[in-house]
Amino acid sequence: MVQCPDRIIASIDTGVDDALALAYLLGSTDECELGGVIASYGNVDANTAYANTCAVLDLFGRADIPVFLGSEHPSWADAFIPDAGCAQFHGDDGLGNTRLAGSGALADGAGVPGDDMSGDDMSGDDMSGDDMSGDDMSGDDMSVDVPDEVVSVGGYLAGDVHAHPALGACSRVNRSRSVGHPQSTMPTALASGGKRRCSVDAADGIEYLIEQVREFGRDVTVLATGPLTDVDAAITRAPDIASKLRLVMMGGTLTQPGNCWDAVAETNIIQDPEAANRVFHSGADITMVGLDVTHQCLLPQSAADRWRATGTKRGRFLADLADFSIKANLEADPALFSGGMPLHDPLAAAVALDSSLVDCFDLALRAETNTGDFNGVRGRTTGDPVGLVNHSMPHVHVALGVDSERFLDEFVERMAEVCR
Repeated sequence: MVQCPDRIIASIDTGVDDALALAYLLGSTDECELGGVIASYGNVDANTAYANTCAVLDLFGRADIPVFLGSEHPSWADAFIPDAGCAQFHGDDGLGNTRLAGSGALADGAGVPGDDMSGDDMSGDDMSGDDMSGDDMSGDDMSVDVPDEVVSVGGYLAGDVHAHPALGACSRVNRSRSVGHPQSTMPTALASGGKRRCSVDAADGIEYLIEQVREFGRDVTVLATGPLTDVDAAITRAPDIASKLRLVMMGGTLTQPGNCWDAVAETNIIQDPEAANRVFHSGADITMVGLDVTHQCLLPQSAADRWRATGTKRGRFLADLADFSIKANLEADPALFSGGMPLHDPLAAAVALDSSLVDCFDLALRAETNTGDFNGVRGRTTGDPVGLVNHSMPHVHVALGVDSERFLDEFVERMAEVCR
């Protein structure tokens, strides 16, 4: 009996490790079918994530895979500005400054719904370091024409002392926009088979996710490597899918410090703790692949060198991504990342295909949504104490152990193959 490959739907905020995860999935065609990608805010703004996703899929010859626009901002905010910390680890283009999607995310006429910014507006050349501080985020100074709305800067309120916008990001604030009806059977690639261009009538990624879960149930895995806003929006819009949803998510941390300013919260969770908390309590089948395991899976420089040695454009691109991330992580924490870059999103992608890579501890989980006495710290993932007395509460499979050697060997080898 021939076993059909797993079907994967990805919700991603395409930065460096998201791109590596995409490439890994594209090199795993015997094991999975990547049915579609929903590009959302997080490491970068949603428009940039959309353009980056299209560019990566095109580079690897998969313009047939549909790309949809997802959430542009957290559920608790009206607009989103990428954070300087994300730019530090992903580059100002989200892809390690490789400029794969062009000189700016919307280069060469690659437009997306709701965007009317010219290339000049996106340059950010006149943004000084002083202007980018979180203390003076007025609409005039920051080119943010939403003074009466709630603006998230990398998960923090615009006026928060920890809100530091990425250089040039403020001229591209994302606002709510209307999109067309879902095109679950229509890829966004050109019908002629030519190079994909980001489509001005891209479908609603949330509706696409709902359709896929309704059609395939747990025969499709939703892989979320960014904030859980897309998944939360889908469950909110269609509560019936929760019991049918299988989700593998990268985010959170249970036994380790976080990677945000306070060393408590993890980046994907701090972006939208309210959404994460609702998803954790939804009853979906959830596996959390967090810092507890991703920090054990470090990609060494030798892997990047091997990919570059293939001499192909794909190999150079993957090596450039790895080189950028290895350097950024080493500068941030020489003790923790002396062995290389942590493979956050690629590990989650691998677990979506092979759950035996990790050992999980099941518990009722919550994301803290407030900071203060008897609340904890916003963005922290902890056990939900109510679950200790109410055993019927939904439980999450939290990965605490990982076969890092097996994963790394397989990942490096598979990526070397996809470079050719």
